[in-house]
Amino acid sequence: MTAIDPTTLPKILYIEDTDDSRLLVRRLLARDYILLEASNGIDGIDLALNTNPDLILLDINLPDLSGREIATRLKISLPNTPMVALTADVTSGAREKALVAGCVGFMTKPINIDYFRKEIKAYLMGKREYVQNPDSHMKAYHEELAEHLEKKVHELTKMADHNKFLDTQNKLVIADMKRHQRLLEAAAAVGQNITSILDLDELLQTTVDIICKEYEFYYAGIFLLDDANEWAILQAGYGKSGDKMVAKRHQLPLDGNSMISTSIRHKKGKISANVGHEEKHFKNPYLPETRSEMALPLIAKNETLGALTVQSEKLNAFSDTDISALQAMADQLAVAIRNAHLLIDLENANKELLRTKTFEAIATATGEAIHWVGNKAAPIPGSAVRVREDLLNFFAVFKTLLDSPVDERDSHPFSEVASEAFGLLSSLDIDLSQTVDALNKLPPDNLPLIVDIESTLEDLSIVKQSAETILNIKEDLIGPGRISTAEVFDLPVLFSTTIAGMGLPKDTITSSYPVDVPRAYADKRQIGRVLINLIKNAWEALGKSDQAKIHVSARPADEQGFVRVEVSDNGPGIPPEILEKIWVSFFTTKGDHGGTGLGLSACMEIVTQSGGQIWAESKKGEGATFVILLPIKK
Repeated sequence: MTAIDPTTLPKILYIEDTDDSRLLVRRLLARDYILLEASNGIDGIDLALNTNPDLILLDINLPDLSGREIATRLKISLPNTPMVALTADVTSGAREKALVAGCVGFMTKPINIDYFRKEIKAYLMGKREYVQNPDSHMKAYHEELAEHLEKKVHELTKMADHNKFLDTQNKLVIADMKRHQRLLEAAAAVGQNITSILDLDELLQTTVDIICKEYEFYYAGIFLLDDANEWAILQAGYGKSGDKMVAKRHQLPLDGNSMISTSIRHKKGKISANVGHEEKHFKNPYLPETRSEMALPLIAKNETLGALTVQSEKLNAFSDTDISALQAMADQLAVAIRNAHLLIDLENANKELLRTKTFEAIATATGEAIHWVGNKAAPIPGSAVRVREDLLNFFAVFKTLLDSPVDERDSHPFSEVASEAFGLLSSLDIDLSQTVDALNKLPPDNLPLIVDIESTLEDLSIVKQSAETILNIKEDLIGPGRISTAEVFDLPVLFSTTIAGMGLPKDTITSSYPVDVPRAYADKRQIGRVLINLIKNAWEALGKSDQAKIHVSARPADEQGFVRVEVSDNGPGIPPEILEKIWVSFFTTKGDHGGTGLGLSACMEIVTQSGGQIWAESKKGEGATFVILLPIKK
């Protein structure tokens, strides 16, 4: 049997939207024909124009374009291709309208299997059906087309309006999504920047700067709770307004009468679309342009640390989506703040450990020796004073006896005291007779040189001063290693008590400070020792003159987080070649006048342990100024 060449088979295109109908026709025709299928009118027209089939079968009731409209369209492009309507529409006039639309035949569903293949073959062979009185049916078909077209225009118009509405909504959604995306990107930028910052002050200021620049907001500020959780204190603010408020120590009570306090108390973000309508809104004179505000709590490990305020000069500037975007950033910030706090605690612990280990090292290596020397030296000043008193008492006794008449000396009470004293010498194995013999052998002119009372008293003074110097060295060595207890204290009060305790002549020391001078955070007792050392050094450098002037002052430091203390004098100044040497242990310019060379090194050690700095500034002939930077409470 000769094989059939598929390319020689007739092509039939079936346009039908129902799968079952296409399947049935496929089973009936696929063996003898090349069967093409389309499920809608648009695809059917394209397929017909591209394949030029030998016969087209059309369902009448197709979506969008009806079978009759498809036939009218293809009749123009494929005038020689027969088209047959295959439909379940048996209403009156359905056949006639299909024929006037361009079809050459009309077949009904359900398909009669016994006759279907014969009918298809007949149409391929040239069978044609005609309609009587085609004009009237054509008119009915045109009316149907017009009605269908009007319906489509109405649907398209409605769809266009709907599409326009959807386009507007989509633009709003896209704009909102872009804004939300920008917020998320900016939040990520904030998170990326702040996670690498460990210094708390730098962290907070950098955060508010990034928020305002990235988000293009009017203002941002960060409040942290005080130790008692009663106040929210502004720690960082954007721009000059923020700097002024931080300098003024701007704070809000946690009474629920501000957005910040409400956000902190309820641990929830809060938005004000129009702050002018808010009863509980703090009207900040530094931020007159604020129109809307958002407050976000700073929470880390379920602990509320404070709150972030973000403000805009526009109404309705914030939405709930902004809260979700910015809250993520606020949570990152809270974690960073908590890490900064932990780092500060760790640094303090390290400092305490270092101080403890230093003290242990000092105590282990030199403690016993220092204490031994100190203990041995401690009685010397008192003993020297008592020896001097005893010596003067003996002089008083002998002077009284020498001034008394000879016949009264033996009966005078002092005579018995003198006899007992000389008798005691023999019991101590001290033989004065040998000393008397040695003195008798000397020329009379040499006796004043041997028996020099002034020299004896001077020697006692030297002994006393040397012992006190040893004790001062002990204090300067051990003092900085003592346990330091940092506290917040007022510098003016410390100035007053220190100056009063120095006992210097009136008007020698003066002090000055602004009313709002920051309070220092250090060991008050140790800083008092530093001031005493510096004032004492200045007084001695000035030669304890009536013209000596010493001035102690305090003011906010240019360095953030510090207060500046200065001790100045009108002395000769410190030569440049020794300005740096003065901090070296045991270096002194006082020679044999009692200086240990440990005072300034002890001052530096104390100030450094407090987290501050100390240095000297001087020009020859213009006095000297010692500058101390002390930390303030953060």
